[in-house]
Amino acid sequence: MEDAKTGGVTGAEVSHVPVTAPWLRTQLRSAPAAAWALALLVAVTACLAAAFPRVLDRYEDAGLRETARQAGPGRTSVQLSGAQPDVTLPEDQSEAGLRPDTLRTGYERVRTVVDRPLVVDPAQSAYGVRPSDNPAVPDTWIPRPNGLPARVYPATQSDLAGHATVRQGRLPRAAGLVTAYTREVEAAVTEATATSLHIKVGSVIHVPGEGRSPLAVRVTGILTPRDPGGAYWSTQPLLRTPTLVALPTPDRPTYWLGALLLAPDAAPALLGTDAAPVPYWQLAPDLSALHAHDLDRLKTAVASLESGPGLQLARTYTTPDTDVSTGLSDVFTSYGQLRAEVRPLTAVAGFGTGTVAVVVLLMTGALTADRRRTELALLRARGASLPGLTARLLAETAVIAVPAGALGLAVALLAVPAGRSGHAVGAALAVVLTASVALPARAALTHRTVRVHGPREDVTTVRPSRRRTVAELTLLVLASGAVEALRRSGTSGSAGNQLVSLAPVLVGVIAALVLVRVYPFLLRRLTRPAGRLRGVVAHLSLARAGRTTGSAVLPLLALLTALTTAAFGGSVLAGVSDARDHAALLSVGADARLDATAPLPAQLPGRISRLPGVHGLDEVSITYDAKPLDGLESVPLVGVAPSTYGELAGRSGLGAFPQGQLKRPARSDAVLPALASPSVASAYGTRPFLVRLPDTSAVTVRIVLVRDATPALSGADFLVVDRSGLPGTAARPTSLLVTGDRVSGAALRSAAGSAAGVTVRAEQRARYADSPLQSDVGRIYAAAVAAGAGYAVLALLLALLRAAPERAALLARLRTMGLTRAQGRRLLVLESLPQALLAAAGGALTGWATIRLLAPGVDLTSVALASAQSPLGEAHLRTDPVSLTVPALGVLVVAVGVAGVQAWWSGRRGSVRELRAGDAR
Repeated sequence: MEDAKTGGVTGAEVSHVPVTAPWLRTQLRSAPAAAWALALLVAVTACLAAAFPRVLDRYEDAGLRETARQAGPGRTSVQLSGAQPDVTLPEDQSEAGLRPDTLRTGYERVRTVVDRPLVVDPAQSAYGVRPSDNPAVPDTWIPRPNGLPARVYPATQSDLAGHATVRQGRLPRAAGLVTAYTREVEAAVTEATATSLHIKVGSVIHVPGEGRSPLAVRVTGILTPRDPGGAYWSTQPLLRTPTLVALPTPDRPTYWLGALLLAPDAAPALLGTDAAPVPYWQLAPDLSALHAHDLDRLKTAVASLESGPGLQLARTYTTPDTDVSTGLSDVFTSYGQLRAEVRPLTAVAGFGTGTVAVVVLLMTGALTADRRRTELALLRARGASLPGLTARLLAETAVIAVPAGALGLAVALLAVPAGRSGHAVGAALAVVLTASVALPARAALTHRTVRVHGPREDVTTVRPSRRRTVAELTLLVLASGAVEALRRSGTSGSAGNQLVSLAPVLVGVIAALVLVRVYPFLLRRLTRPAGRLRGVVAHLSLARAGRTTGSAVLPLLALLTALTTAAFGGSVLAGVSDARDHAALLSVGADARLDATAPLPAQLPGRISRLPGVHGLDEVSITYDAKPLDGLESVPLVGVAPSTYGELAGRSGLGAFPQGQLKRPARSDAVLPALASPSVASAYGTRPFLVRLPDTSAVTVRIVLVRDATPALSGADFLVVDRSGLPGTAARPTSLLVTGDRVSGAALRSAAGSAAGVTVRAEQRARYADSPLQSDVGRIYAAAVAAGAGYAVLALLLALLRAAPERAALLARLRTMGLTRAQGRRLLVLESLPQALLAAAGGALTGWATIRLLAPGVDLTSVALASAQSPLGEAHLRTDPVSLTVPALGVLVVAVGVAGVQAWWSGRRGSVRELRAGDAR
């Protein structure tokens, strides 16, 4: 019978015969279900492990591209500008420097200067000639808003026909060889320029000449940009859209500035004008080629262009005085700072789920070794060497794990096509290696000494070894150091410190080891009172729980690590959500608000109050330039109805106050009590003081209440008074604060029309996550927590199912002795409860302690809010009761449910059949 178990191979043969197919085939055929289960576990784990780094790469790349896209082509394009033509050179040489052939040659050479990974997008890049000065034109038919003559921006840009559609007329052409003495050239303008400057096809614009008659520019076509938001048009937005320029004088008069798009061959004609033309080359980066893992190399490439070897080569290929300007370095720096603050949080999720997955893989090997303990001990007793036995077990697991890992890797690569493949392959290989080594390593440790009957390893009797004690103390020191490092430096200062990212996991591992030490003591303490009970079920269940072997502590490690990670991840998500809610509330002050610069129409509040979903409405007057004590400093003055406004402040938690203290006194000339911000209260004290209003009227107020925030304003300075005590127009409402469930922004805007602007709290909240780095970190955490919970449940199921045959045989024996089915169900449930209760309570307590320990060092502001100028300040980690209790209760439900199902299933089978099955085992 024993030979059948080993495939007909004796122990001596195991020592000398190399690994052959019969052994592997026999072992796989003897337990096909276990083999398929291991293959499925390895495939799923390898798929998740390989997909994780690729998902990180994908959302980091998306974040970098979105940051560059929001910065705009004006900052991200690399702009090279040549010097003005040297007046000492012959005219033909100056003209040659502005001709298309020369510019095209310089453009082709300059493109080669850009080092990878920065890639130039040729479709959006261009070259041409632009003016250094914008000459004023004497044509009076061009609009003059303040009597100032319009100015023009005469320029040329390559491939105009490929980036614009001719709406009227035709593209400009150059008649013959254009020189500095040419008197007339052709140009085109965009539709926006033609509309604003009243230009039509055939219009002639006269650009003042330098020592000569003006250059006549005849408009031959009106164009529509095909991609107005692209770098071709948006690097110099003036080419596309004219602008009203205000002079820096007290009255700020304005004049129009618009671009004239000359034919490329006509550029030398600008030498005879006041435009002072210069050649330029603009290189637009290919945003789709930007990758976050190349950030350092991207910064190096930009630095080379700005002030390094790239600049020297560019000057060699163009002009000696070529200047390079770009905002790419600032864009990359701001993105790098955001990524450095977000990465540690995602690393915590990855490390936590990875740790649980590794524990499950190790536990699978340990349970398999425990199941085959008798077989392996017999082989060792018959002369099998430890290396030979380990090699055969390694081959046995590798033949399952390697194909399964390859399948999981292939699925991950197909499911997540973007991202680096090297990290994915490495993660899948780590999973395969762990799964392959788990069983041989466990068997080698267990059977390093030849013996047929091993000693009992009950939890209540086994004594921890010195090695285990040293290992536990080492982990305790590492966890303590990681937690202290995170508390001191925070997440923003420890982006590269993986030990800090492992801190929650290490705390969970240490708690698990401590609870394993406490578990036997608790069982022994419960055994005495259980023995005094009349029934045998409670005493027998505790005795059975104490007979658990030492290998069963691995599920506890997996459960505690998963619960700690879930608590930390849930707290991160809750903290981010609360921070965004609070920031949106500070910004809006209610569920929605309507604001106007003038008093609102009298009928508007009635229309708004009748809209679906509107439950409350507060009419507020806001005067932003009220001047206390007739000084130069202005303070926003808010007029409210104390009763309704006080209720709103109390519900929102923004500076609640007793309503009676802010009500206007009965006397009309009495001093108005005011609620002020701390800064205003510190500046003006508690004595009455005069506040001058813009309409020259005034009120006297006295600060009686000080609050940090108020719903009507989000700034740091404010005064709030009873609106009925304000004179004239200052008492008329300029804002409406709306409260209600599911307030519709579209309905509010439709009702308000052009009378007021509408801000909705839900819409404002959505704006705080404008980068994939911020929006996707929540998804990654949710996925990591779900995966960790799945592995934790799997660990619990493996532990319970491992003991299922033994429990079924025990129930069969006890039923022959008179145990009822109800008692059998209670026995299995009570047997599984001690470890489940220990894991649930310990996990909740450990998660709470981890959050309390790490909260001072975890700043969620960058994850929660898109702008550092948010009114919130900082967002910190907080304990989320749902994340602590729901996973813990889930552990209890699974443990009790599995035990109940097993008892029900065992009751359906006959006792004789169970006893025979148990004897066969």
